[in-house]
Amino acid sequence: MGKAQVQPYPKGLNFETVWAALMENREQLKETDRIVKENARQIKDYNKRFGDFHNRFGEIVEYMVAPNLLKKFKKYGFKFNEAMSDRDFFNDDYNISFEVDVFLENGEKAMLVEVKTKLTTEKVKEHVKRLGKMRTYADLRGDKRAFLGAVAGVVMTANAKKYALAQGFFVIEPSGETFNITPPSQPREW
Repeated sequence: MGKAQVQPYPKGLNFETVWAALMENREQLKETDRIVKENARQIKDYNKRFGDFHNRFGEIVEYMVAPNLLKKFKKYGFKFNEAMSDRDFFNDDYNISFEVDVFLENGEKAMLVEVKTKLTTEKVKEHVKRLGKMRTYADLRGDKRAFLGAVAGVVMTANAKKYALAQGFFVIEPSGETFNITPPSQPREW
């Protein structure tokens, strides 16, 4: 077998110029990688800050609505004597865990209120599931009260409101300096 022949570089290229180009490209790739990582960090930081802001805004809405719900629901014949924010329910034996934004109760009935900055049909569906979990949780504890649902939203589409009312939920929405409650035609009990 003969010796492998080395092909000459095209005109104007030699080992040194090719090597220099590769090293320059390597440095450019390092800089691009650094920029991509920095952008990813900035995006992550922005998402965290925006998420914190969004959560805080939701808490503000919750704390504005909760104290006045007892009085507002009296107009609809509900005499709740207690309102609690951010109530957690869990039963490890049955893998039940959920949170209620505002929990109104008396000896006969309780109402679970979901408060959202933007109320969507999907959030209403999640609240239907939450009420099902509440019924299971209450049954396990021998709690025979009826449970009602309500949803509150600063912003909501007409479809989300219509869907919530069709599910038997009371709909709470801002009106000037206070809020209004729209009752469903037939409140649903769980």
